[in-house]
Amino acid sequence: MPAPVPDPDAPAPLSPETLRSDERWLLAQRIAASRHFSRSPLLCRFLLYIVAETIEGRAAQITEHAIGIRVFDRPRTYRTVEDNIVRNYARQLRKRLADFYCDEGAGEACVIDIPLGGYVPNFGSVRLEAGHETRKDPEAAPRPALAVPAAVPPPQQKSRYFRWVNLLFLAVYSCGLAAAVWFASAWAHTPHPARRITDPLWESLLQSQEPAYIVPSDSGVNLIEDLRHLALPLADYISGNYLNFPLHELNSHTADDLRTQQYTSYADMQIAFSIEHLPQFDAQRDSVRFPRALHLDDLKNSNVILLGSEDSNPWASLAETGANFRIVDQEGMDGARIVNTHPRAGEQAVYTSHWNEPSHETYALIEYLPNMGGTGHLLLLQGLDVAGTEAAAEALLHPEVITPVLDKALRPDGTLRSFEILLRSTSIASNATGAQVVTSRVY
Repeated sequence: MPAPVPDPDAPAPLSPETLRSDERWLLAQRIAASRHFSRSPLLCRFLLYIVAETIEGRAAQITEHAIGIRVFDRPRTYRTVEDNIVRNYARQLRKRLADFYCDEGAGEACVIDIPLGGYVPNFGSVRLEAGHETRKDPEAAPRPALAVPAAVPPPQQKSRYFRWVNLLFLAVYSCGLAAAVWFASAWAHTPHPARRITDPLWESLLQSQEPAYIVPSDSGVNLIEDLRHLALPLADYISGNYLNFPLHELNSHTADDLRTQQYTSYADMQIAFSIEHLPQFDAQRDSVRFPRALHLDDLKNSNVILLGSEDSNPWASLAETGANFRIVDQEGMDGARIVNTHPRAGEQAVYTSHWNEPSHETYALIEYLPNMGGTGHLLLLQGLDVAGTEAAAEALLHPEVITPVLDKALRPDGTLRSFEILLRSTSIASNATGAQVVTSRVY
């Protein structure tokens, strides 16, 4: 990618020493280190980015699109109308800043504020109202003298006293009323992001009481299967019997690497990375787990997102038990096909692809099913090849294609029924394009 052309009118960047000595930057770092922010690296990154850009004179370049690219690692082609991650995190950032200044930051002399409808921070000083003194050390304050009862004020003084009390009460009441009106108006004009059709799905997987595991494919085991021309049963995978399979075509060092190293595909890591950047993802509870570290109890008691078919992720064979659509290997590991267990009118019983051609039609599955214990959910994203798995993930992360199915699966209470979606796309050099829904099931 060509390097960006520098803007001749843009201010020169400040030196690191100048930035580190700026009080606004030091304040932003204190906020990022506070307990309100320290557990959310993305919020810290968001705050430090917009503060640094403002200090260095690039406030005009702080846009939603720029933040999405620089803070949340979105591609330059991403569209803010389809991806509201910046707006979601901006709302969280404003709330965390307010919490900080009500707690740890109560003594800060400067306030960072992110105005509604924008992302350029304001820096304001905290001023004491006239007539109030700064708080002093109570130990240094002089001891009060013994109080002498005051004489009862004459009626005129008493009347004047109550008049001032009434005026003070009226002023406080007016300020409170004005503040309430301002907050109500600000809330009404806040651009609340529209709820996406996939939010119930991600909330059920990533924000429930059970932890969620994103499980990528085991490419090492997939290579062992290809070399042996035999599929690996889940029982052998769980027991570790595959570690003793002879691999005569390879030297012992390479064979040991395939058996013991945690290899996965770049495509799966891209999918996992995208899921980790969803606003529903909680790094304190949700994580990526290699399939060899997964246990049967995880499929019973947790939410699990499985990437890849049973060739590369043997757990898929157990997770899709009872599903209508299943990926089945061809004899000798020479490709795979999707079997439609109970075809409906107009549907095929089997869907196959010519995976060994540079450009070919491929198929994929998105399956949202209960976990084995009925306490959570399983999400399977799998294809007849890598491009198929990518197509399934892309359709779920950018759900325009599958919106009609998700609308049908949505219950009145906002939760989702279990469903299966069969997709067709074109694979060009192992990259999927033009995904379409072939058929679906909603339970």
